[in-house]
Amino acid sequence: MTTYPVPGDGSAIRLDWPFLPPRLRTFIERKCGSPVVASHSRDAGFTPGFASVLVCEDGTRHFVKAASAVAQRMSASSYRTEGRTLAALPRSVPAPRLQWMLDDDWVALGIQYAEGPAPRRPWSPVDLSATLDALQAVAEDLSSAPAGLQLGSFADDFAASDHWASLRATRPRLAHADEASALAAEALEAVRGGAVVHTDVRDDNLLVTDAGVLVCDWGSAVLGAPWLDSLIALIGPRGDGLDVQDALRGPMLRDVPAEDVDRVLALLAGYFLAQGALPVPAGSPYLRLHQAWQGEACWQWLCERREWSPTVTVRGAAT
Repeated sequence: MTTYPVPGDGSAIRLDWPFLPPRLRTFIERKCGSPVVASHSRDAGFTPGFASVLVCEDGTRHFVKAASAVAQRMSASSYRTEGRTLAALPRSVPAPRLQWMLDDDWVALGIQYAEGPAPRRPWSPVDLSATLDALQAVAEDLSSAPAGLQLGSFADDFAASDHWASLRATRPRLAHADEASALAAEALEAVRGGAVVHTDVRDDNLLVTDAGVLVCDWGSAVLGAPWLDSLIALIGPRGDGLDVQDALRGPMLRDVPAEDVDRVLALLAGYFLAQGALPVPAGSPYLRLHQAWQGEACWQWLCERREWSPTVTVRGAAT
């Protein structure tokens, strides 16, 4: 694998505090309980919505997200899902707490400020172990959806598109594409379940705190198999060169059939590779690089597990 190409900070193009509508700034300050004197944008990630740590006159800090329901519909929808999910999470889930939510012409979230960095890239065994501990707690506490929380399903999200069909059409020389497509189709039953699944576990959606890892950014939460997040969390570390075999023998993954792991890797490889080949969105310059890299990480891992040869990069013309 190549080095992860996305910068740890600066991957997102976000609004700054002075450019929010005055009425929205007034609302946020009222919710914070004090005037805002400084704003520190959190520029990791891939959405263009506002996401900043606000420092108030009284010395308190607040993490606030906001997106226009008209001009930034996708970001607003993601924030809406995140707000509703955070509001429903049990206190035991290792995630920042929702303080307040606005759902009007702007969707805005006030989220508990937590001190701590994201896991460093390349991933370390220590950060991965702490992340998997947090995800085990998430899976145990969210084995079923909290009352009143309505979410779609992981399987239904993927059933709508056949990403391998487009890859076979655009990359006819990609070896083992037919086998991977068949595996991906079989994954839809393997991933079904009633657990709340984050689905977007990656370094910039995690905080390493003194009390452990917090899982942030719940805007893509769905229902699915409880082990999915633990497998998804291994993609970045595995792509960074970390040996994840011990993690596959951990409490969340050891009872998952090896064939189901392969099916999900095939499903994710197809998704990420197809998405990574799309045009770059104006508000997210690094999104396609991230998706292409993730796709290669899944593909190479799958090829090694299936003993497929050659396990070449798929970013260019594959053989």
